[in-house]
Amino acid sequence: MKHAVSAKGRDPNPMLLTVCFILGVANFYMHKAVAESGHRFVEETKRYFSGKFGPYGSYAIELALLIAALWLADAGSLAVTLLYAAYTAINGFASWLLLSNKA
Repeated sequence: MKHAVSAKGRDPNPMLLTVCFILGVANFYMHKAVAESGHRFVEETKRYFSGKFGPYGSYAIELALLIAALWLADAGSLAVTLLYAAYTAINGFASWLLLSNKA
């Protein structure tokens, strides 16, 4: 069986890329759910930052984080993948707090 080789001449790590991609999808899903929740804190934050970053600035920041995580995961960085997983877990906890009105 022939191994896939990237342009850099090394084997890519598809598992790290897959994990980061799935975590990124989860982050965007949570981000959208929180943004559309109508929570008072979220609405105040959106009003404050929309003047500085535009209405979709927070999505652009989320996309930049995902691209960086995917790029470094492609380089074989397990530490970055674990860090992105921790970021996703924190996002999940914060989303749960906001969506369940515990915050």
